[in-house]
Amino acid sequence: MYKVNPVKKVAAIHDLSGFGRASLTAIIPVLSSMGVQVCPIPTAILSTHTGGFSDFTYVDLTDTMEDYIKHWEKLELEFDCIYSGFLGSVRQIEIVSNAIDIFSTESNFIVVDPVMGDDGNLYATMSLEMVESMKKLVSKADIITPNFTEAAYLLNKPYNLEIEEEEIKIWLRELSSMGPKIVVLTSVPQSESEKLTSVIAYNKENDVFWKVSCTYIPASYPGTGDAFASVVIGSLLQGDSLPISLERGVQFITTAIKASYGFDYPKREGVLLERVLDSLKMPVMSSSYELMK
Repeated sequence: MYKVNPVKKVAAIHDLSGFGRASLTAIIPVLSSMGVQVCPIPTAILSTHTGGFSDFTYVDLTDTMEDYIKHWEKLELEFDCIYSGFLGSVRQIEIVSNAIDIFSTESNFIVVDPVMGDDGNLYATMSLEMVESMKKLVSKADIITPNFTEAAYLLNKPYNLEIEEEEIKIWLRELSSMGPKIVVLTSVPQSESEKLTSVIAYNKENDVFWKVSCTYIPASYPGTGDAFASVVIGSLLQGDSLPISLERGVQFITTAIKASYGFDYPKREGVLLERVLDSLKMPVMSSSYELMK
């Protein structure tokens, strides 16, 4: 039987960048601020993240990941959540799939953030072979958090910023049919307004859609997807409902971007997490989520 721990534990399978707030350097402080222990499985170590930096150093840890995971298995470690993000190769996806088989229980949940691209294009390190492998990994998840671009690639759909909400609902149901109980779609374009962007989620078990909108801010910061997913995970582990978890994630990222936008510093360094982490300890002050019909 799974024992209840005084502190929830998340096995976080991501890369680690020495500089720039992305992946583990965003995930660890966010979840720690929410009272959750992060147990990282690093997939690679970089001197900086890859968004906006060049000539960075890169140490691929693929060959060490299996022994790392086997040691945890030998220790009979248990986790409340297994959370994977950017993966650098088909082999890494296979290793993560195996880790899910090892550590998945009836009482924990699996989150896969299928990090593959943005703005309609795959990242330079991605390929169509990686997309096909990611589809298999998604099938093992309870929750997935693709952005609009990644959803299009997972479904082999055209990237269309004029998409209507009824079509988005079809996308969400199709993504859920791949395996996940919950699909959280980020960076959803709002065809009726250029000033808004949305997160729309589908819960297959209840057959309901939730929507949280926020004001679009014309600035791009790396690592916001990692931070958003981490807030949602932390909120769910604290016992919040799905719509409240989405609300907290959107509020936090919006606050972080607004707190960062007025400062003159390189946006490639990510949002100023350190200035807004304390807001994660506050209750949700207002609820703007919608139950979509």
